[in-house]
Amino acid sequence: MRKTIHPQNYRSVVFQDLNNNETFLTKSTVETDATITLDSVEYPLVKVHISSASHPFFTGQEKLVDIEGRVDKFNARLAATKDKQKNHKKGPKVSDKKESVMNLSDLKSKS
Repeated sequence: MRKTIHPQNYRSVVFQDLNNNETFLTKSTVETDATITLDSVEYPLVKVHISSASHPFFTGQEKLVDIEGRVDKFNARLAATKDKQKNHKKGPKVSDKKESVMNLSDLKSKS
């Protein structure tokens, strides 16, 4: 394993969630100019827009989607479409159409 590929500047950093002001103290290499005092010690501060403290998946406030009704709705639409196609009157068949065929002699007599 190569020894020079890993960063050497790990330090304690505070991440602050902007949605609920929750703070997390962890090690990181992120660069920032902001600082915060936490437990009488000054740490670099990184502000984040969303974290596990405010994300709906982790807080249990996620919106559940009704997936059971989707299949039933699809099957109902499919059945209605099939019924509509059965009941829909199609145009006359080619054999039912009365086509008038004119002869060349008919054209001469009209003129």
